[in-house]
Amino acid sequence: MKEPQVYLSELFRIISGALRLDIAKVRNYTSFLADKLEADGDKPSAERIRKLLSDNEQQLHPVNLNVNTVPVDSETRFPLLEDIKLVEFNDSKTILTEDQRNIVDEFINIAKSHAKFEAYGIDSPLALLIYGPPGCGKTHLAREIAKELKLRLFLTRLDGLISSYLGSTSKNIRAVFEYVKSIPCILFLDEFDALAKLRDDTQELGEIKRVVNSFLQNLDSIGIETIVIAATNHHHLLDSAVWRRFNYRIFLDYPAAGLRETMWNEFLKPLEFSSHDIEILSDLSEGFSGSDIKEICLQLKRKSISDNRSVSLEDAFISLLRLSSGNGEKGRFLSTFRLPNNQEAVNKLRNRNSKLYSHAVIANLIGISKATAHRWCRNAGGDINAEQKQELG
Repeated sequence: MKEPQVYLSELFRIISGALRLDIAKVRNYTSFLADKLEADGDKPSAERIRKLLSDNEQQLHPVNLNVNTVPVDSETRFPLLEDIKLVEFNDSKTILTEDQRNIVDEFINIAKSHAKFEAYGIDSPLALLIYGPPGCGKTHLAREIAKELKLRLFLTRLDGLISSYLGSTSKNIRAVFEYVKSIPCILFLDEFDALAKLRDDTQELGEIKRVVNSFLQNLDSIGIETIVIAATNHHHLLDSAVWRRFNYRIFLDYPAAGLRETMWNEFLKPLEFSSHDIEILSDLSEGFSGSDIKEICLQLKRKSISDNRSVSLEDAFISLLRLSSGNGEKGRFLSTFRLPNNQEAVNKLRNRNSKLYSHAVIANLIGISKATAHRWCRNAGGDINAEQKQELG
């Protein structure tokens, strides 16, 4: 069994809820304390606490909050929060660089030690800002952190919080923060830049400022009771007042070559590709997000099962080209390619890296013979240096 101070955080919050007559908070954190005790091997104490809750269920009534009902927008009646189910979340850890993983690990360790901080009177909010282009793992990382901390994850999209009636927006924000303060959880603010976009609106300027101020005040007042994670694809829209609220920040960009190799190796399992194939796929997927690479690997697994055969480098190349077709993403080597089996693709690959893309490799990628690959390159006026002549024999 763990030392008693490990449970101080829950005890502080139960007392806080009782003094504020916030019965919802008392019930939720008492139940959470029982779960922690049982997980730490003290099942008798956990059962005794649950019996106390059960025996007094009829006497315990929330004052202003129904603990089983998430807040809703007063106009549309749409829920303002989504309780993300983590039971099915069995994915491997987000693939990060060493520096990124160090930030995440430190954040998790600090979160696990919050009881000690409260005992010393440190009650500043613990907040993480995850920013970068779409598909680079922001939501996946938030789920991973919640799973590691054994906390519920409540998702709110700020564009959904913002009502067409600006006067209702501040109420929505306040309702969300009041709700999550009564439950052991992580509040995940997706599309966090929505507030920054709202500030740029020249209409109803006074009301907009009040909305933004309301959000920042609620964020400041949440204390250490709730962990906040925010995600945005447009961090350049956030001003210094917002940045200051997040004591941890992590930038998830399109993965570099080494990280792409790790992703291909991880996501392709149990399909068999050689280390040289992985090197080629890593190069071809420059400018792709981790989500893109994972989706292509999933397509290849499906194809292998449906066609009842081993998939090849050519299959992977076709999937990469299809995902790039018409995408227009800057930085993608394949974004200007047409579908394979054409001379243009052969020449682009040879011009990119003639050592990596030998005629044999190109033949496998595009589904042509090695002689055809060589002939197309020769006809294009390239591929005639001494090294390549030696390669051809």
